[in-house]
Amino acid sequence: MPLVLLISAAVFINYIDRGNLATAAPLMQNELHLSAGQLGLLLSAFYYSYMLAMAPVGWLAERYGAHRVLGAGVAIWSIATLSVGFVSSFAALLGLRLLLGLGESVAFPCASKLLTQAVEPQRLSFANGVMSCGYLLGPAVGTLLGGLLMNAFGWRPVFVLLGALSVAWLWPWGRVVVGRPPMDAASAVAEPPLGQILRQRALWSAAIGIFSANYAFYFILAWLPFYLVKARGFSFDTMAWTASWAYLLNAVFALLTGWLMDRALKAGRSVNLMHKGVMALNHVLVIVCMGAMVLLPPKGLIAALFVYEIMAGVASPGLFAIPQIMAGPKAAARWVGVHNCVGASAGILAPAITGVLVERSGQFYGAFMLAAAVSVIGLIAWTLALPPIAPIQWKVAGKGGARAGGRATALP
Repeated sequence: MPLVLLISAAVFINYIDRGNLATAAPLMQNELHLSAGQLGLLLSAFYYSYMLAMAPVGWLAERYGAHRVLGAGVAIWSIATLSVGFVSSFAALLGLRLLLGLGESVAFPCASKLLTQAVEPQRLSFANGVMSCGYLLGPAVGTLLGGLLMNAFGWRPVFVLLGALSVAWLWPWGRVVVGRPPMDAASAVAEPPLGQILRQRALWSAAIGIFSANYAFYFILAWLPFYLVKARGFSFDTMAWTASWAYLLNAVFALLTGWLMDRALKAGRSVNLMHKGVMALNHVLVIVCMGAMVLLPPKGLIAALFVYEIMAGVASPGLFAIPQIMAGPKAAARWVGVHNCVGASAGILAPAITGVLVERSGQFYGAFMLAAAVSVIGLIAWTLALPPIAPIQWKVAGKGGARAGGRATALP
């Protein structure tokens, strides 16, 4: 459990540091004279380096030790966050966002490798619920605390403070790293080759599913503060409280769902039915909520936002528990590296496309409708394209060719 809590703390910090630019966007736009298109590029630039580094990081985690790679990544993204407080140009901001993405790319491949090594498959839902609570609390705390502090002191001191505080995580993690070997030689021999991993239909079905879920998530994460303040007339303080409550609901329901999912699985419920049912319900409600958030008056907007965040939290444990269950400890880091690489591409597309749509039309209707349409694709991927959720029986190097799709008995 201490390992799970430290990993959750890391992704909590991760999402505070990646999301604080969205909170600061209304203030930055005025001071640095940024257009909506430039804001969209800054919000999405993080995901260029984040996405491109994801698969290589999975290999590094399995080769040199996920615990060490995770610590190095936290150090990099802490420096990038702190440095934003001193920039004065669009180009400098762009460079630091790319550096931040490089550092934060380590989080989920490393976490998945560590969790599959330390946690039984039947308990991965709760472990991922705790981790999801961490990364979903990040936007809640970051938006509220960051918003209030930025409103009082300006955005620059807040970036310096948050970057400095992020470094503090390295102290307890360093105590975990010291004395641990860089890799388990026995497990390295038993690892399936990358080609066998890439031939799995389950990998690409789940990857499309997380892309769809992430499109709506990153669209809201990146543009919600700007939308509430600029398009719907919320005050900065009201925006901070509204968004923070929404993100808090997201985190609480992620933790609750992970706990309930583990109890249900221990009681003999079908892992396939449970996870696929949750994903299907999530995507149906995303379609409804995206339309409601742009069409309804403020009270209806807030209600739809809260429903969306609750369901996004409910679906969160499965986004990584599903690939972890299917990949197992021998392939989890590389599998999740590819899985999250596809998912992270939504972080590039959603903010940037939204910026272009808003700049050209002057309103958010098209952006919300596009997020709803992308969710239809996710519904199909999770329910129809994804094979039954069960551990894959890997044929390791040196024992003949791969048998794509071979699986062990499904989890109880």
